[in-house]
Amino acid sequence: MRAALLMDPALVPFVFDADAQARLRALVRVEQDAVTSVAGIRDPSGVELLIAGWGATIGAGDLDALPALRGIVHWSGGNGALDGPAQARGIRISTAKAANAIPVAEFTLAMITLAAKDAFWASRLYTSEQRFIDREAELPDTGLYGTTVGIVGASTIGRLVVQKLRDIDVHVLVYDPYATAADAEALGAELVDDLAALAARADVLSIHAPEMPSTLGMISAEVLAALPDGATVINTARGGLMDQDALVEQLQRGRLRAILDVTEPDPLPTGHPLYDLPNAFLTPHLAGSMGNELRRLGEVALAEVERFVAGAPFAHPAP
Repeated sequence: MRAALLMDPALVPFVFDADAQARLRALVRVEQDAVTSVAGIRDPSGVELLIAGWGATIGAGDLDALPALRGIVHWSGGNGALDGPAQARGIRISTAKAANAIPVAEFTLAMITLAAKDAFWASRLYTSEQRFIDREAELPDTGLYGTTVGIVGASTIGRLVVQKLRDIDVHVLVYDPYATAADAEALGAELVDDLAALAARADVLSIHAPEMPSTLGMISAEVLAALPDGATVINTARGGLMDQDALVEQLQRGRLRAILDVTEPDPLPTGHPLYDLPNAFLTPHLAGSMGNELRRLGEVALAEVERFVAGAPFAHPAP
């Protein structure tokens, strides 16, 4: 079976180490190195399987150049715009979205825990003043126990975060217009159908909705204003979901705290106020799979290639 790697060539050894590459080439015939577009494939007409990921583009129009294509295995989150046109042609698609959700959920849980423990802000106080910190006197409301965590978006990642919070003594609220009370109950959370109402009850607000026209700016000035004094906003989704100017205003007033793995734009321009605000903690888009975590995505993709070659259904089909 002929296959092509459609991805940033520099990422190949991170996603598929030497052993994984050998296993892949034992399953399918990959006749050239990875390329970033269908136009870079020397003979696309005979390609039956695409193994695709970050750094490459493929659109519905590219399918005309791939008449033999029967499957696409995305080791990344996939390309939702391609799903319909591909499936209309009988092309099966797999996505590693669920695997990529794992490190994001792990990162989010760590940030929720550290936010509740005041770790970032206590560290800055400790290092700047270099003195004994009387925890009970100066950080009286610190701790995760009994807090309320609001999850915005019962997405793959959002659900995984809720599941990871099950064994912790916190109350979890979920906002998602497509979720039902039964969905939330199955997750062990409480569904709240008004985002501002959820924010008003949350000590920590964690964002996990997808970016689409209907969700842009959904964490609005109204939602941010509804958060209690001292609440923390965590964003590991997309910067466009947040009214960032409104967030900066709240942070400058000292009313809220923010942990932001994503911003708008991403990265921020030099000199942006978020860099210097003492109650903002920024990370450079670390939450998703990176480094050795990319091997997990490669393993998932390899298992899907094995299923495809064997004529079995994908374990992780695109919806």
